[in-house]
Amino acid sequence: MPLRRLALLVLAPVVLHAQDARLDRLKAELAAAIDGRARLAQQMVDQVFSYSELGMQEVETSRYLTGVLERNGFTVERGIAGIPTAWVARWGSGKPVIALGSDIDGIPQSTQRPGTAARDPLVGGAPGHGEGHNSGVPLNIIAALAVKDVMTRERMPGTIVLWPGVAEEQLASKAYLVRAGLFRDVDANLFAHVSDEFGISWGDEPALTLISAMFSFRGQTAHSAGAPWRGRSALDAVIAMANAWEYHREHMELAQRSHYVITDGGDQPNVVPATASIWYFFRERDPARVTRMFEDAKQVARASAQATFTTLDTVQVIGSAWRPHFNKPIAVAMHANATKVGMPAWDEKDQAMARGVQRLMGVPDSGLRRVVPPLRSPEEAAAASSGTGSDDIGDVTWNVPSVTMYYPANIPGTPGHNWADGIAMATPIAHKGVVAGAKVQAMTLLDLMARPALVADAKAYFTDVQTRTVKYYPLMSPADQPATWLNADKMAKYREQMRPFYYDPAKYATYLEQLGVTYPALPRVVPD
Repeated sequence: MPLRRLALLVLAPVVLHAQDARLDRLKAELAAAIDGRARLAQQMVDQVFSYSELGMQEVETSRYLTGVLERNGFTVERGIAGIPTAWVARWGSGKPVIALGSDIDGIPQSTQRPGTAARDPLVGGAPGHGEGHNSGVPLNIIAALAVKDVMTRERMPGTIVLWPGVAEEQLASKAYLVRAGLFRDVDANLFAHVSDEFGISWGDEPALTLISAMFSFRGQTAHSAGAPWRGRSALDAVIAMANAWEYHREHMELAQRSHYVITDGGDQPNVVPATASIWYFFRERDPARVTRMFEDAKQVARASAQATFTTLDTVQVIGSAWRPHFNKPIAVAMHANATKVGMPAWDEKDQAMARGVQRLMGVPDSGLRRVVPPLRSPEEAAAASSGTGSDDIGDVTWNVPSVTMYYPANIPGTPGHNWADGIAMATPIAHKGVVAGAKVQAMTLLDLMARPALVADAKAYFTDVQTRTVKYYPLMSPADQPATWLNADKMAKYREQMRPFYYDPAKYATYLEQLGVTYPALPRVVPD
């Protein structure tokens, strides 16, 4: 064996050990830096919670978060993909380009005073953060700032990209961000979503592929009592479609899910409705099946118009979502970092808050989780979930190697999409969970910046395993555009009523202090 090759073989373990030791030292530094920014994390989590804006109307939220990023040296481009509240923030130069994403929108009618284990709306009927989307981008910002400092000092090449998931509850933006080329130069994407534990998996996520579409009908007005025979009711067409779809449901495979709301049912009872609309979510196991389902719905809509002597005016795709697939090499690295960080150090107040909410929800009062679960295989992830939801992060995962980190900032046993899911989201539970999640995100971001082999392995998995036989294609047409009008009427109705409840960090240490909540606010138990 040549002496040069022998020397390289002898030196390789030494070099790798030195690299690992350096990374461990830098990760410890990241954790300390993130602890030092815990106050900023708390402020951002509380601030976004207080805005509680619905999808496509996240105006205050986006203005605030981009302001934080710009003050910290990031360059921000707004209005991505024609969506006013979508943006991308960049810092650094060169390769690799690593993106950090998380959702920012709220849930209708989920307004809730945080830290209070009872139904206590801040503004009756208003939206709230009933899924905890107020926490993810603050987590990513804290992680990015810590890594940015390390990269600057260590003179590491690479670009950090932050982006928000707009209108995730309507699954209405990420496919459009993909189409606009946001991820074209990105080497890997780390997504963050609130949960009650560190949930990290690889492979197919247990979820359904989705198409969201609005069917709008047009008829002719007339006096509903004086001359109803002169009218053609668009509402009749909507009702006919809803009924026909229910009949069709009997003959569909069990895996499907479909649900609807009537968004326009006419103006007033004594005027035959000239316009009416029905909005459907169609869900199936894969793009081919959900596309056939959508075509069936179009046929039902055309038949309903014909049966009611009306016209099917438009069929608009509001949003779409591929089933996510997470990258194995990145997931393995991320889970190792989660194990290193561990769960937050919950105190007795946190556990009392959790148990109080769990009793309120009628579920076992087991409190907050204390142990990081194992990395989940696709089979284990499927066993732990019903797999009937959808998430438009799927479109991103089929365009760039991606992993979603579920982080522990909420309480086990809450219903999801509900006011109860907002109780913890501006309390120490959320604050501690975001800090812990930011450490894991930052360490994984550093791994990708400092370990070229990890980026190469991630790309190899993406090319040779994930997309070898499955190729991405959009589920909307080139003519479909983002539904930027979504929720405009709801936010116009409630925004001014909500404004007095915006968090003021200059006057109050926490949002709980501003609201006068003594944490945890639990119902009094009266002895028998």
